[in-house]
Amino acid sequence: MLASPLLAAIPGLRHAFFTREGGVSDGIYAGLNGGLGSNDDPASVRENRARMALLLGVAPENLINAHQVHSPDAIVATGPWQSTERPKADAIVTASKGLAIGITAADCGPVLFVDPGARVIGAAHAGWKGALTGILESTIETMEKLGADRGRMMVAIGPMIRQQSYEVGSEFVERFLDASADYGAFFQPSYRNGHAMFDLAGLIRLRLERAGVLLVDDLGVDTYSDQRFYSYRRSVHRKEQDYGRHVHAIALEA
Repeated sequence: MLASPLLAAIPGLRHAFFTREGGVSDGIYAGLNGGLGSNDDPASVRENRARMALLLGVAPENLINAHQVHSPDAIVATGPWQSTERPKADAIVTASKGLAIGITAADCGPVLFVDPGARVIGAAHAGWKGALTGILESTIETMEKLGADRGRMMVAIGPMIRQQSYEVGSEFVERFLDASADYGAFFQPSYRNGHAMFDLAGLIRLRLERAGVLLVDDLGVDTYSDQRFYSYRRSVHRKEQDYGRHVHAIALEA
């Protein structure tokens, strides 16, 4: 797993950006697949998630994630829920100790939040759609409802597809420019006409900073080019029928 030096220095906090190393899945899922929505063997996924929970210092049932739908919706968790009853949302916030809140990703941006003073944490799944429509701001606002202060928040941006690997079409670019001309800074020309390379991590950082969160640590890892990670886009290019998902999570020690 990878860790943010910024978050690792906070007492009583555990977090992890898990790679695919150390798991029991095989085939196209080989490694630490935590995707409840994948077509992997459910027993393998359960074992993988139990190993992650152990490293996070929580019981297996206390490692939770939502049913992600690329929305701007953040929810509060006070305890575990059944995997078959996961609420639809793209960020989880909690002040409960011993509960690891996580998101799953395979190119989208995992973003972990903490207010060390209020002891409130959050985990957001920020793909391009969620980042554009407000998932980061919703996470911050939901944390504030539990007593957090955005001026104290520390945030880590984890492994995701990076600009050198993220080619998009002209309609994609136009959607962002229609939202704000400022977003043109996140596109560079591609070698193919009518295409551009998109900087999702840059967009995430800008949205955080504009929301008033200034202590941001970006791990800078590219899930597409780094074979330690699952990648949805790489799986499409390889014509694979499915792909593994990473869990990225944060917890307050009990």
